[in-house]
Amino acid sequence: MNGSRRFDTLRAFAAALALATLGLCAPRLGTAARASVGARAGLEIATAAAKSWSPDAVLVYLENDEDLDAQGAATRWGYLFYSSSTQKARAYSVRDGRILVAENLGMKFEAPPVAAGWIDSGTAIEAAEREVGRAFKQQSGGRLTTMLLMRGAFDDTNPDRTTWTLIYTVPNAPSLFVVVDAAEGKVRRTWKG
Repeated sequence: MNGSRRFDTLRAFAAALALATLGLCAPRLGTAARASVGARAGLEIATAAAKSWSPDAVLVYLENDEDLDAQGAATRWGYLFYSSSTQKARAYSVRDGRILVAENLGMKFEAPPVAAGWIDSGTAIEAAEREVGRAFKQQSGGRLTTMLLMRGAFDDTNPDRTTWTLIYTVPNAPSLFVVVDAAEGKVRRTWKG
C-alpha cells in the first residue's frame, strides 16, 4: 500500500475506532470520590486480561473513558488490544485497578501496536499545554476533553510513530487537535477542525 493511501486508511481507522470506543464503554459515572490516574495506571491489568484472551494480543489504542483533569489524569481509561491470530480486537475499560468493561469490538481491522516506552498522559499534556493548549483554553474558554494514544494515524512525516492526540473543545467553535510524539514528548502537529 502506498504511503498516502496507508495514511488515509489509518486516519479513517482512527476516526472509526474513536467512535466505536466511545460507544462500547459503560456510561460515564460520577467521579467525585474516585482518584484520577495517568493512562499507564490500568495498563498492567488490561494487558494481563488481553493476554489471557489471546496470547498474541497487543495494545493498539488507548483513550480516556472519563473526564480529564489538568494533569492529564482520569478516573477511567480504555485500552484496545488486537490479536493477529484471531483477527479480533477486545477493549477493556479500567477504573480503580479493576476492569469494568471487557468487550470484543464488532468491526474487523488490522492495527499496528503502539511502540513500547510511550510517555504517560501527564507528560503528554505538559507538552501540549506548553505549546498551544494553555493559550487555546485562555483565549477560547475551551477544555481538554480527549486524549488518545495510537500509532500511525495523525503524523504525515512518520506514520509509524506512536503519538498522543489531545483534543481541546469549545462550544460553537472548531476544536484544537495537538499531536504529541509519545517517545520524545514533543508536539509534532496542531490543527483546528
